[in-house]
Formats: sequence, C-alpha cells, structure tokens
Amino acid sequence: MDQNPSFPVFPMSFRGILLLTGMYTIAWSAIFRLMGGSIVNWFADGNMIEASLPVTYYGGFGILVGLLIFFSAFYPISWVYLIIAGITGKIILAIWFFLGFLPDLGWNKRTAFQLIFNEIIWIIPLILVFLRGCQVKSYLAQNTEK
Repeated sequence: MDQNPSFPVFPMSFRGILLLTGMYTIAWSAIFRLMGGSIVNWFADGNMIEASLPVTYYGGFGILVGLLIFFSAFYPISWVYLIIAGITGKIILAIWFFLGFLPDLGWNKRTAFQLIFNEIIWIIPLILVFLRGCQVKSYLAQNTEK
C-alpha cells in the first residue's frame, strides 16, 4: 500500500483563471475610476440619480483588488494569501455595490450584470484555485520535512 498520497496538481489553467480574473477586475474598476458619472448614468438605465456615489473610490479599490489577484498568479502556491485577499476584496466590492449603489441606482439588468457577473461569479473559481493552492502548499510542506 502506498504511504504517500498522490501529488495534488496545480494546473496552468488555474493560473489563467487568476490572470483573467485580475485583468477583468482591473478593467471594470478602471471604467468606474475614469468614467465616474457616465458609468453611474449608464447603470441607472434612464432614471435620474440625485445622490453622489463614490465611484472613484470604488474603482480605486477594485484596481487594488485586481492587482492582488493578478500578482497572485505568478507564485500561486507561495502567495495563497494574495488569493484570499482577492476573494475578500471581491466580496467587499460586491457588498459595497449592493449596499452603496443599488439603493440609488435600482435593480435593473445593468446593475444585475455588475453585481452578479462582475463580482459574485468570480468568487467561485477563486475559491477553487485557493483551495488547490492550499492543498499543494500543505503537501509540499509535509513531504519536504522528511
């Protein structure tokens, strides 16, 4: 009977997921940061917005989260803490959009797209990549001590 469990593989596609998630987050956050009022009016879908929403702060924080996720792809086993920081950041962005933007913008297909497809959906593959990174890291830690 084999004493060593099989080596958990961290496939290159997982690095691709990290790179893609990071770039996608950076791109959408840059739109928030640079276009400000225009993106809010687009999200409002024709409704009048009287509130001043913090789109530049939201975009700036999103760029930071995207950079953390993007950089985690270079050393995903060693830098699993960056992946968990990215997951936490995506959760914060989703909560911020839900509580800070949706009451003023209203629920429509554009705000649903932002919340579901730009923030929440990306959390699932990030969690899978994080868990695999932790598996590989713990395997390497256990088998290099011998």
